[in-house]
Amino acid sequence: MIHRRSFIRQAGALGLLGGALPAALAATATPALPAAAGDGPYSWKSVPFGGGGFIDGFVFHPREKGLLYARTDIGGAYRFDPAARSWIPLLDQLTKSQTDLSGVLSLALDPNDPDRVFVAGGLYLNPEARNGALLASADRGATWQVNELPIRLGGNSPGRGTGERLQVDPDNGQILYLGTSQDGLMVSTDRGRSFSRLPFEPRHVSLVLIDPRSGRKGSGSQTLWAGSHDQPGLYVSHDGGHSFARERGTPAQAPQHAVLSGNGTLYVTFALGDGHVACNPSYARAGSVWKRDPAGKWTDITPEAPPHGADGFGYSGIDIDRQVPGRLVVSTIERWSAGDDVFVSTDDGAHWRSVGTHSRHDASAYPWLVNYLRGEDKMGHWLADIKLDPFDGNRAIYGTGYGLWLTHNLDAAHKGGTVQWDFAVANLEETATLEIRSPSGGATLLGAMGDVSGAAWDDIARTPRNGLFAPSNQTNRSVDFAQLRPAILARTADQAPTGGWWSADGSVTWHPFGASSRTTKSATGGYLESGTVAVSAGGSAFVWAPQKQPALCSHDHGKTWVPVSGWPTGEVDAIPVADRHVDGVFYAHDRAAGEILVSVDGGLSFRSGITGLPKLASWQSSQLVAAPGALRDLWVVLHDTLVHLPGPDRPPITIRNVAECWKLALGKAAPGKDYHAVYLWGRLLVDGAPVEGLFRSDDAGAHFTRIDDDRHRYGLLLSITADPLEYGTVYIAPHGRGVVVGKPRQGA
Repeated sequence: MIHRRSFIRQAGALGLLGGALPAALAATATPALPAAAGDGPYSWKSVPFGGGGFIDGFVFHPREKGLLYARTDIGGAYRFDPAARSWIPLLDQLTKSQTDLSGVLSLALDPNDPDRVFVAGGLYLNPEARNGALLASADRGATWQVNELPIRLGGNSPGRGTGERLQVDPDNGQILYLGTSQDGLMVSTDRGRSFSRLPFEPRHVSLVLIDPRSGRKGSGSQTLWAGSHDQPGLYVSHDGGHSFARERGTPAQAPQHAVLSGNGTLYVTFALGDGHVACNPSYARAGSVWKRDPAGKWTDITPEAPPHGADGFGYSGIDIDRQVPGRLVVSTIERWSAGDDVFVSTDDGAHWRSVGTHSRHDASAYPWLVNYLRGEDKMGHWLADIKLDPFDGNRAIYGTGYGLWLTHNLDAAHKGGTVQWDFAVANLEETATLEIRSPSGGATLLGAMGDVSGAAWDDIARTPRNGLFAPSNQTNRSVDFAQLRPAILARTADQAPTGGWWSADGSVTWHPFGASSRTTKSATGGYLESGTVAVSAGGSAFVWAPQKQPALCSHDHGKTWVPVSGWPTGEVDAIPVADRHVDGVFYAHDRAAGEILVSVDGGLSFRSGITGLPKLASWQSSQLVAAPGALRDLWVVLHDTLVHLPGPDRPPITIRNVAECWKLALGKAAPGKDYHAVYLWGRLLVDGAPVEGLFRSDDAGAHFTRIDDDRHRYGLLLSITADPLEYGTVYIAPHGRGVVVGKPRQGA
C-alpha cells in the first residue's frame, strides 16, 4: 500500500439506510451575515504537476536580457523568472465572466519599454462565446487594464499556433496591430484602448510583422507584413497598413511565423491545411520555408519537402540567432509519421541538420511525462513555436502539446554532440483538471485531468512520483474514493477500453473496469465521454454514469456492471453521489424534476427521496455534496439557492444571502467547532450587492468570510475540494490552470 497520510476511520457503523426521507423541502432558513468584501487572509500556490497543456508561443524582449514570456491556449500567460528558474502566472486575477480571456491568442511586448506587455485574449468563435479583450500592463503583468473588444478571438480555436498576431510598433509604442480570428486586421493608436479596422481583405489573420527600419521615432513604422489562413501568401504594406499587396514569389500556403534579421532578410514558415479548417496546431498537410533577401528576391529554403497525401506536414516555428548571422531554426507541425522535428542551419538556410536526431530530453523530474512518452525520446507534437534567446543563440525554447523544452547548448546539433533539453515547466501548470478530491486518508489529493490522466499526490509541494493515473495519455473525467476505506478508488477515462479503472491500494496499482453496456458512440455518431463515478462509503459498490446513457452499478469493484433502475434522464446528465457515512447509499439530483433520488441497495435502484426543490434549466449550476460523519447530511447547490439537508430527522435549511452558488466543498472543522468548514464559490450579498469570490464558513453557513482576493480569482473553477484532515486548506481546479491550493496565512 502506498504510504501517505494514515488512514482514518469515520465514527458510526456501516449499515443500510433506515426510515423514510422527508417528502418535501421545508421553507425554513437561518440568517447569514454578509460576506467579507475585503481581501481574505489566504496564500495561494500552484500544486506541482508540470505543464500538461499546449504552449503555443514565446516572446523574448529584444533589449532586456532574460525577459521571456509564454502564452497558452487555455491557461493564460506566463513570465519566466530567471532567478527562481520558474514561471510566474500573469492572469490569475480574471473573474468568472473573464475566464475566456485566459485563451491567449497573441502576446506582444513594447521593444522600447520592457515593462509593457499586451495580451489578446479570447477562447472561442461560436455565437455563444464571450467577446475578446486586449489586456494591457505597464508592470510586466502584475496588473492589467482590460479593454473589451467588440469581436471574438479564438485563443483555443484552429489556427492558434501561428503568430504573433499582436505587435507593438517599434517606432511608436502607442500603435498596436492586432490580427483577429475572423475580423481582419485592426490597429490601435492609444495602446489598445480602442481599435479600428484596416483595409486588409483576409479575415483570419495568422501573423503580423513590422519592419523597425521603415519609420521614424514617434511617427510609426511604414512597412509591415501580414498573413492569413483564408487567403494564401504573404501580404505587405508600405504605408502603415493603409493598403496591402501580396508579396510576389510567396507560395499559396498560409504564413505561420516570420522573423526579420538586422540586415533586412525576411524568413517565413508556411503550412497548408485541409481546406476546411485553419491549420496549426492540427490539419497541416503541406508546408515550406522561404526567405526574402533585402532586394526582394524570394528563395525556397525548406529543410525537408513534405510528402503528398496523409503523411504531409507543415512548418511553423522559426527564429534567427541574433548573435551569429546565418544561423536559424525552424520546426515542423503535424509531422506524425516520423515525428515533429526542429532543423538548424548555420548558412542562412542553404543546408539543414535535424536537431531531433542529436537530442536528449530529460523528463525524469516529472514521472507523469515519463509514462506519457512511453520510452520514446522524440521532440514532441504540436511544435508551433521555437525561439532563440536574442542574447544567447544556444539557449532555445520550444512548445509542445504537453509543455515546453529548454536547452542551453543548441550548437551541439552541428558540432557532433548532444543537445540536452530540460522540461522547464516549474510553476507553469496548464492541465485541464476536471475533478479533484481530498480523501479521508491515504493520498492528500486526487486529480482527474484531461489528456494527461492525473495522479494522486502524497506531497502537494512536489509533482507526484507515485500514484500516477496511468497510462498518462488519457482524459480522466472523474475520480472518487471510499470514505471509510480510502485506499479504494475509482476513476473514469475516455480512452480506457472499458471506460475506467479502480484501485485497492490508494493509486499504486490500477485495474481496468470490466465489460459493460456502456457505448462510446451516440445515435448520431458523436463521441460519448466516460462520465462520472461514485464509490460507496465502505467501497463495496460503484455507481457509474457514462455520458448520455443510463447509469451502471457494480458490487465487485468494477468487474461486472448491471444497469441501474430509476436513474433520471434529462438534458443534463445526473451525477451519482455516495453517502459519506453509510455504505451502499447513493444519491442523484434530478434537476428537471426538482428532487433528490436515493438508493439504499448499493446503487441497484433509485427512488424519489426529497421533492420540492427548484427545477433548473440546463444552463443553471447545481451540485450535490454529501457530508462525512452522518447519514444523509447533504448540501444542494441550486444556482441561486443553497440548501443544507442536515439529516433525515432534521429540517432543511436555506442559506440566506446567496446570490449565486457555483461550487461547494466541505473540509475539516475549525478548532472548537463540531461541523465541517464549508467552502463556497459564488456570489454572496454584501449590503445588498453581490460580491464574487471564494468563501469559507465555520458555522455551517451562518456566516461567511471571503478567502480569495482580487489578484487570485482564477476565472472558472471546474472543481473544488477541501482537506478533511487540515483545517482551512482548500484546493481549486481553475480552467486550464492545473490545481491551486489555498491556506490561511500564518498569524491571520
